[in-house]
Amino acid sequence: MDKAGSGVVRLRGKDGLKTVDYYLVVPILLLTIIGLYVLQKVLSKGYAAYPGNYYRQIAATVGGIIAALIIGLLDEHFMKVLGRLIYAASLFLLILVPIDGYSLKATWGADSWLNLPVIGNFQPSELAKIGLVMVAADIFERMSDKEYSLLKGFGLMAAVYAPPMLLILLQPDFGTAMVIIFTFICMLFAWGVRYRYFLLAFSTFVVVIIPAVWTFYLEPYQKNRILSLVFQGSDPRSEYNLTQSKYAIMSGGLSGNHTGILTSVPVKESDFIYAAISEHMGFIGTTTVIILAFFFLCRCLYVAAKSHSKTASYTITGLTGYFAFHFIENMGMAVGLLPITGIPLPFISLGGTAMLINYLAFGVILNYSMSRNIT
Repeated sequence: MDKAGSGVVRLRGKDGLKTVDYYLVVPILLLTIIGLYVLQKVLSKGYAAYPGNYYRQIAATVGGIIAALIIGLLDEHFMKVLGRLIYAASLFLLILVPIDGYSLKATWGADSWLNLPVIGNFQPSELAKIGLVMVAADIFERMSDKEYSLLKGFGLMAAVYAPPMLLILLQPDFGTAMVIIFTFICMLFAWGVRYRYFLLAFSTFVVVIIPAVWTFYLEPYQKNRILSLVFQGSDPRSEYNLTQSKYAIMSGGLSGNHTGILTSVPVKESDFIYAAISEHMGFIGTTTVIILAFFFLCRCLYVAAKSHSKTASYTITGLTGYFAFHFIENMGMAVGLLPITGIPLPFISLGGTAMLINYLAFGVILNYSMSRNIT
């Protein structure tokens, strides 16, 4: 492969599939199977849109797997171009969100979705997470190679991050903004910033950013969620979802609730899917999900450390941070360890957009892991 063809979309040779990292593929496929199994159990119990919503989830899964395979087989030199295309597309779609006349704010508390032909509801901020990671990774590599000065590099970084972040915060979608910030911090750490700057930034975040966000940005219901987490029992109404989630998790026992009497948990098919896993598969199911997620994340970090290019390493690190944030936040909020947000459980929660984006991100990781094996 030579850089002269970097502007042309090319696929790997016939031996491309032989370099697939099955330590990455197997955990994801198993998580997907668990998700489809649990969703069928959940959606078949009183959901009016069933089985249409379940078939759409299967279609999104199949589409996501195909997209991941195509991305995995692309010539690695095209990945930087792909990152810019994803970023540009997500930014364009984010601009359309507030002006398209379609809003689910009354239902979900944020105007974050577009109603696209064929696809249906689509959340552009999910696509922006991947585009930002891929574009930022390229800038980090140029800074590392001294092609960009620190001033120019971080100036470009600010110009890249500012528009989508502003549009996402105006929706408002604080959860997605936190994911984007976390992925940037992960890449910053991999790039090699000194620990004292992390401590300084963390101190600034605690002393300045958190009070400002609490005072001027968070809605009353979001504040109540945080307060009810810190002072459990202070607001039963705000804690209702969490209380029901805990009941559902407890009812699962070792291998699932076989009594036929299930706990009513709001948004069980998405935000609180972890409670549904416990309810239908018990401790065995939830432990399996944790082990698979942990193994996948560890394997991603291993691939990042062994990657032959800095862009690959930074990209995989950022996307690993993206997946880690989702896994930890979703599971943590279901058991009362973290504030409740609209963060889905990757490859498991109901949602065509989330499933497609998860597999798109996985396809990028898969591409770089295959390049590592080839070289």
